[in-house]
Amino acid sequence: MIRAMRWRFDPLSLVWALALFVVLVLLATVGARWGWLRSFFGDVLAVVWVYFVFRTFIAARVLPLALAAFGVGLAVELGQYLASNWHLHIANRALRIVLGSTADWWDVLAYAIGFAAVLAAEALRAGLRAARPPASARRWSMPVR
Repeated sequence: MIRAMRWRFDPLSLVWALALFVVLVLLATVGARWGWLRSFFGDVLAVVWVYFVFRTFIAARVLPLALAAFGVGLAVELGQYLASNWHLHIANRALRIVLGSTADWWDVLAYAIGFAAVLAAEALRAGLRAARPPASARRWSMPVR
């Protein structure tokens, strides 16, 4: 699995990562009073965003990248849990908003939904790509008279 990964640059994944980043920033700022939508949906989108950041620079199969993005979410949640048990506090407000400050099992569920959404979206994209006719069949041709 590790040998199948290599460095590359995918501009389309970068566009998706930037678009999702804008949505996440809007959720964190404008949607600060939206309660569960901001927190739960933001956590779902965070895993999808991390997946596209990884996909921008790493050429690998979908499952390893999606698992790595899910693992980042779990690592953040573990960090929140350990910080609360050790009574640590992040002084920087922006970093506290990004990383969160309270460990919650609902966050883990949101990360799992984000992981599943990545797998479903990539499977749908692969299915659509496979159903598309080859380029030679899509060319416009003049009707024969």
